[in-house]
Amino acid sequence: MNRTDLVRLVVLISGNGSNLQAILDACQSGELAAQVTGVISNKADAFGLVRAEKAGVPTIVLEKNREQDRHAYDLQLAMHTAAYQPDWVVLAGWMRILSMKFLGYFPGRVINLHPALPGTFPGTHAIERAYEAWMKGEVKRSGVMVHLIPDEGVDTGPVLGMEEIIFREGETLGEYEARVHAVEHRLLVKTIKNIITAEEFRRRENAKSHSICS
Repeated sequence: MNRTDLVRLVVLISGNGSNLQAILDACQSGELAAQVTGVISNKADAFGLVRAEKAGVPTIVLEKNREQDRHAYDLQLAMHTAAYQPDWVVLAGWMRILSMKFLGYFPGRVINLHPALPGTFPGTHAIERAYEAWMKGEVKRSGVMVHLIPDEGVDTGPVLGMEEIIFREGETLGEYEARVHAVEHRLLVKTIKNIITAEEFRRRENAKSHSICS
């Protein structure tokens, strides 16, 4: 496939970047008909930046100053993101809630990965909170979801993909966390692939309709 035909992804990260790596690997192998055109981190020491640089992907570090207004920061972030001309913006371990100053630039084009099931454990430390709830006998399962971000709600957008994870008797937090990350990597790539496939189908159907009308 010509690189001009590839779906353009910009990935926002804050840390290790293992989910970014899953995307990069899937693009490299051809599993995803996509390319990561840019990676932006709000943390200068995020290891995901190293992963991106090794893959030859341009990176930007954009840290928020304490004095900086949240909306001013998000507008600046939007400008940097838009410069990479993304078809989709992927939050892969991005640890900030985005305002409409950012989301308004990419309506219906921002997706997030969250390590819990819809409606459960929104926000940070979802893995630890789910594990603690299991230890207390409050839940028997958790999971991972990928969802759209249409507004400033925390992990409340329309679900694009999800997978349940049933807790195993006697497993440690570390063991559970490793299983969650494995599901994250698989589900994120699968969901992006489904998005690309659906968009390609719509393009073909629109082309057919235009051909018939003309």
